[in-house]
Amino acid sequence: MGLAEMYKSLRGGSSANFASILTFPGSLLRRILLFALFTAALAAHAQRFICGRAQPGSIELAAGSAYSATSPGFDLNTAPQIAPNSCSSDKPFFLSVALPEGSYRVTVVLGGASPSTITVWAEARRLMLEKVFVKAKRSVTRSFDVNLRVPEIAGDSTQRVRLKPREIGNLDWDNKLTLEFNGDHPGFRSLTIEPITEPTIYLAGDSTVVDQDVEPWAAWGQMLPRFFRPGVVVANHAESGETIRSFESERRLAKVMSLIQPGDYLFMQFGHNDQKPNAVSIDDYKKLLAEYAAQTRAKGATPVLVTSMNRRTFDADGKITNSLAGYPDAVREVAAAQHVALIDLNAMSKTLFEAMGPAGSLKAFMHYPANAFPNQAQAMNDDTHFNTYGAYELARCVVHGIRETKLPLRKFLTKDIPDFDPSRPDPQADFNLPATPIPPKTANVMKVPSLKRVIVQLSLAACAGAARVSLGTGRQE
Repeated sequence: MGLAEMYKSLRGGSSANFASILTFPGSLLRRILLFALFTAALAAHAQRFICGRAQPGSIELAAGSAYSATSPGFDLNTAPQIAPNSCSSDKPFFLSVALPEGSYRVTVVLGGASPSTITVWAEARRLMLEKVFVKAKRSVTRSFDVNLRVPEIAGDSTQRVRLKPREIGNLDWDNKLTLEFNGDHPGFRSLTIEPITEPTIYLAGDSTVVDQDVEPWAAWGQMLPRFFRPGVVVANHAESGETIRSFESERRLAKVMSLIQPGDYLFMQFGHNDQKPNAVSIDDYKKLLAEYAAQTRAKGATPVLVTSMNRRTFDADGKITNSLAGYPDAVREVAAAQHVALIDLNAMSKTLFEAMGPAGSLKAFMHYPANAFPNQAQAMNDDTHFNTYGAYELARCVVHGIRETKLPLRKFLTKDIPDFDPSRPDPQADFNLPATPIPPKTANVMKVPSLKRVIVQLSLAACAGAARVSLGTGRQE
C-alpha cells in the first residue's frame, strides 16, 4: 500500500487505526509523513464517539478504550462504566483525542442511567460547562468551543515558545484534546468534535490569568470560556511569572501573533510581576503596552487592555489599598492615548473585595489551613492568587467589562447568567464547582500550581516506537 492509499483508508475508516501508522513498513521519515497526513485528516472533518455501541461513521468507546499516543480513549488512569449508549461514573473521568493545533467545536450529549449534574473542564482545567442537570435516563445536548496549541511557532520546529519546566507535559501544550467529566454521576452518551474557524480571544498575562491546573489554584482566564456560547473561542496564553517583557522574550507574543487573524481579540493583563524590583519600569511598561496594541491592530485584530486586579490588602477601615504602584494608572493612560478598549479590573476588584470584606475575601484567595488538600503540610496564606470562587467572580467582572465597553464579541455571551455587579458578589456559601482530582504525584500543593501528571507525548521518537514522558513543576506569580 502506498502513502496515498494509506492516508485514504485512514481518513475514510470509522475507527482509525493509529497503530498501523507506527508499524507501516518503510523508513522513519515515511512513518512521520504518514502521521502528519493522518492528523491533517483528523483536522479536516468531524469525529463522532459513541458509548458502548458501534455505529457506521462513528468510533465506539468501550471498556478497553484507553488513551495512548496511538488511539483516542479514556485518560489519566480513569475510566467510566460503559453501557449501551452511556459512559458514566461516580467519579471524575477524562477523555483524550489526538488532534492538531487549532479550534474545535465539541458537541456532547450528556446523560446516563442516574440523575446527574455535570461539569466539563477542558485541557488544563478550562471551565466549559457548569453544573448541567440531566434527569435519569434522559439526555441534554450542549456545545462549546475549545482551542488547542503546541509550542512550535507557525509550524516551524526550530521556532518555539520557551516553555518553563512547569509547562513541559502540561495539558495546554500537548498534541491532544483532553476533556474532564466531573460532578454528581458525570456521564455522556455521544460526543462530536469538529474543526472550526471563528473569532478567537487570545489572553496574555500572568498567574492571575493563566490556566491553573492543580486544585485549589485558579485564575480568571480559565473561567472565561464558560461565559461564551459557541461562535467565539478563548485561547489562554497567559503563564505564571510573566511580565510584559518576558512574555515577549519567551516568544509567547510571537506565538500569538503567528495565529491571530482579523476579527480576533488580544486581552492583555500584566503588572503583578512588572512592578517587582528591576523588572519593568513604568516607562518601558507603557511603551510595551503600546507596542502590543500596535502589533495586534496591524493583524486586523482588536487589542483590549485589562488593569491588574488588586491584592487582598485592607486598611483599618476595611478598604483595599493599592499594592500595584503606578501600573494600573499606566494601563489607563495607554488605553486613553491609544484609543484602546479598557476593562478596569483593578477598579472592579476593589469594589468586589470590599463588598466581600476582610473576612469574606479570605474565601476567594488562597487561604487554607494545613492539610486541607493532599500533600499540603502547611497553611496557605496567599493574598495574590485565587481559588475557583475568586477566579469565577473575577471572570464575571471581566464579562461585565466586555458588556460595559460594548465590544462586538458581547453578542456571544451566554444568556443563562445575568450581568454582574461587583458590589454584590455571588454568596460564597452557594458557590460550588467540582474539584479536579489532585494527582498523587503532586508533591506539594502549596508550591506546584501545575498539573504534575505523567503525560506521554508523541514525538519523532514515538513514530519510531518510543515515547517521551515529561513532568511539569514549579510555581511563580
